Amino acid sequence: MATRAQQSALNIATTPIRTTGSKCNVALVGFGTVGSSVARLLCERELPGLQLTHVCNRDVARKRVDWVPQDVCWTENFEAVVRSPEVDVVVELVGGLDPAGEWIRRALLAGKSVVTANKKLIAKNGPQLLRLAREKGVHLLFGAAVAGGVPVLAGLEHGLGGDRQFRVRGIVNGTCNYVLSSMEARGLTFNSALTEAQERGYAEADPTDDVEGYDARSKLAILSWVGLRAEIDPEQIACRSITGVDAVDFSYARDLGCTIRQISWAEMKGEHVLAGVQPALVPLASPLSQLAGSKNMVIASGQYGGDTVFAGNGAGGPATAVAVVSDLLLLAKGQAMYPISSRPHAVSSDLVAPHYVRFIVNDRPGIVAAIATVFSQHAINVDAVLQKPGFPKSELKFAVTVELCSAKLLASAMHEIDKFDFLVDRPLCLPILDDHAGLSAV
Repeated sequence: MATRAQQSALNIATTPIRTTGSKCNVALVGFGTVGSSVARLLCERELPGLQLTHVCNRDVARKRVDWVPQDVCWTENFEAVVRSPEVDVVVELVGGLDPAGEWIRRALLAGKSVVTANKKLIAKNGPQLLRLAREKGVHLLFGAAVAGGVPVLAGLEHGLGGDRQFRVRGIVNGTCNYVLSSMEARGLTFNSALTEAQERGYAEADPTDDVEGYDARSKLAILSWVGLRAEIDPEQIACRSITGVDAVDFSYARDLGCTIRQISWAEMKGEHVLAGVQPALVPLASPLSQLAGSKNMVIASGQYGGDTVFAGNGAGGPATAVAVVSDLLLLAKGQAMYPISSRPHAVSSDLVAPHYVRFIVNDRPGIVAAIATVFSQHAINVDAVLQKPGFPKSELKFAVTVELCSAKLLASAMHEIDKFDFLVDRPLCLPILDDHAGLSAV
């Protein structure tokens, strides 16, 4: 028998949205790339039960377009949207924590349902906002917050609701995947691949959130919440940058039967969640290794159903707009609320896996022996040494693979190795995600 709390969650999940008439009236807050794409879908398609009534944005005189019907109200005043009796749903597409967070709270308190693509806000405050929505008898949907047009959150909550998910992992940042797959396919340098991504609109002018892993970290926190029922603080998820990956690393990875991708993972480990975002060596047999360009992929692992793969366009205005409008259609049909039952969990990043370590050194006798000695002192076994010809001795590049060890133990060894004067640059350490890793196979 369901508990009172479970019954409440299930009841609110099927409560039809409050509407002002036969239509579900929608107010768009934010008319940028995604907001304008949502408006086009609402205006150009005959979507049952949905009607755009308001657009709220700064400098509306500049933003106004002639393809939006004349009876749509354009305003710069969010308060006018919240107080309007005509508005049933507020679609927040401004992004960031403030003022978007306060606007969403005010909309929910005013008895209006909310649809958002705001990954940063949902990662940090999603459980609290969802509880507020339940208290007010309205809905909060955020299917566009992870993987753009890929319906992974709806799939985890509804399509796989009968299973017990214990792991989610994948590629959830299109910028990083475009950069790394371009480096792999065409031998580009990191900077060249990033510049190309920016020119094609796949990367922001300031790509820090993407390449450092912060964007993927927010999405991973949401995946953990929805898929694993574990509320985790995104700032506790360890991130590693992709900026240190070099073209030679793809060559060595290929020798090992792998490629390199930015991987996000979260796995239940007793009372904590093992989670991280970083570049990693991925076996060529994995579907993740085949993902190219700006696409996204999430693999959910369930106790009963095994692995389920979600893949598609993870970025861009049109793809994200599809996810937003799909949430609106669910609202109009009264099938909207995610009845998520979750609780807070601690986070660990101490992944146990084989590792790849690439060095750039000023060559002299005894370098490999010195490195191997430090590894031995930390009970880390060297598996192989890889060295390709053609590099000058002043900047000699070679790689070492080590057997199964914890990330914490390897970090301790690398702290000592970093002090050696023959190093030209800091070594690059990447986990090799294979069948024997603590994360299991990807």
